[in-house]
Amino acid sequence: PVDSSDIAFKIAGSMAVKACAKKGGVALLEPISEVEIYVPETFMGDVMGDLNSRRGKIMGMEGEDKIQKIKALIPEAEMYKYSTSLRSMTQGRGYFNMKFHHLEEVPKEITKRIVEGKAKEEEK
Repeated sequence: PVDSSDIAFKIAGSMAVKACAKKGGVALLEPISEVEIYVPETFMGDVMGDLNSRRGKIMGMEGEDKIQKIKALIPEAEMYKYSTSLRSMTQGRGYFNMKFHHLEEVPKEITKRIVEGKAKEEEK
């Protein structure tokens, strides 16, 4: 015979997870994509600046005729509306492809903002 209800086990489990998270800390992971961007040379400065603002890590560059290929690792969260931005920066001549590369811990300052935002959301 079981001496407790199903809901009691769920509550106990939830409390245990919260206690462990407080004691051990929480690490948020985010997906990182490998991105290959093809742009005319004349737009390299704008595109490189934009990649830096998106927390991109440049892995290499190659030239093919007057087109440059930039290989970078960029958090997927920073890729929202990238195709529109790239087209605007390159007068419609830039394009890219991306694929999942790995998971990486979210930087501490961003984790803090996410956690604070979630706490405010739960207060409502």
